[in-house]
Amino acid sequence: MKMRKNITLLLSAGLMLAALSGCQKKDEPSGPGPAEQAGRRLDQVTDKAGRDLTRAAEKASADMTNAARDTNQKINKATEDASKGLSNTTEKVGEKVERAGQKIQESARDGR
Repeated sequence: MKMRKNITLLLSAGLMLAALSGCQKKDEPSGPGPAEQAGRRLDQVTDKAGRDLTRAAEKASADMTNAARDTNQKINKATEDASKGLSNTTEKVGEKVERAGQKIQESARDGR
């Protein structure tokens, strides 16, 4: 009977060890969990959005620089054209004033 008790005790201990080994927690997870995957995806989306915004800002800056340069050139051309027009008009007015002065002088000579 003692032998039977020992065998039963050994079998019971073996079954308990087998059951406990199946219940152990794994040390290393097999892969990233859902929260970690979501975090990584969020990081990727954020990085991409940042790059896209940087590119858009650089393009907008270049477009504004080009528009400013074009506007400056148009203003310079308009100023130059206005200056030429003013010079021509001033010259014509000067010629007419000179002719008027000559006529006044001729009139004054004839009236003597």
